[in-house]
Amino acid sequence: QVQLVESGGGLVQAGGSLRLACAASGSISRIHAMGWYRQVSGRARELAASIDNRGGTQYARAVRGRFTISGDFAKKTAYLQMDSLKPEDTGEYYCAAEDPADKYWGQGRQVTVSL
Repeated sequence: QVQLVESGGGLVQAGGSLRLACAASGSISRIHAMGWYRQVSGRARELAASIDNRGGTQYARAVRGRFTISGDFAKKTAYLQMDSLKPEDTGEYYCAAEDPADKYWGQGRQVTVSL
């Protein structure tokens, strides 16, 4: 069984910062990518940022320049530093990890950005 445990997030005023952390455990090995997805403003879940095991990163256009993803694949952890947050970043954020067998999901963390 694979478990992704997320922490961080919460409530912040616009312009502030939050950090999300994710740790994978269980029957998951040879992780080749980890990422953060988000569901905001009634939209479908979408990729916010991802990182692969060679350090390559991808960002959604809406968060590029404000969010930074990092990861330690040996420790099976990933982080999302979110700066200059905007009210439209409000939503549920989900960690994901991929190995050759499957893609696994965390339970989600709420991020709320107030005016």
